[in-house]
Amino acid sequence: MRRMMDDGPLVHWDTARQPDYHRFLECALQLGVRLLHFHSREYRAQHREEALSLLEEADMSREDKRALERRIKELAIYEGFTCAIELSFDFEGRIYIFEVQTEWYDEWHDILDELEDASPEEPEDGAGYGGFYSNN
Repeated sequence: MRRMMDDGPLVHWDTARQPDYHRFLECALQLGVRLLHFHSREYRAQHREEALSLLEEADMSREDKRALERRIKELAIYEGFTCAIELSFDFEGRIYIFEVQTEWYDEWHDILDELEDASPEEPEDGAGYGGFYSNN
């Protein structure tokens, strides 16, 4: 389960400046942390199918729908692949998180943002489409 959804203060490791997870693990060891959480996410056909269903309801031109549908279908080659990895540990009431994701997963989130923007209705809980996928 993703720790990003946990209550409490989160401290994100700067993976842009320090992309090597070994440094994150060394930090945990120096702090005396004895338990690390590991979570990985896999891109599944179900996510693509849900996005295509949302696309049918989207308020956008036919050309824009076709272009977005093509982008969604192109991501099918990644079904079954790991798209994100999260390492985390607790220390003094804070959750320290190291998270990396693939470039194509960033593209996936861009698609979800476009679908949310083109949604004919606002989500009832205010979570948006990004929330439904992030919980999987």
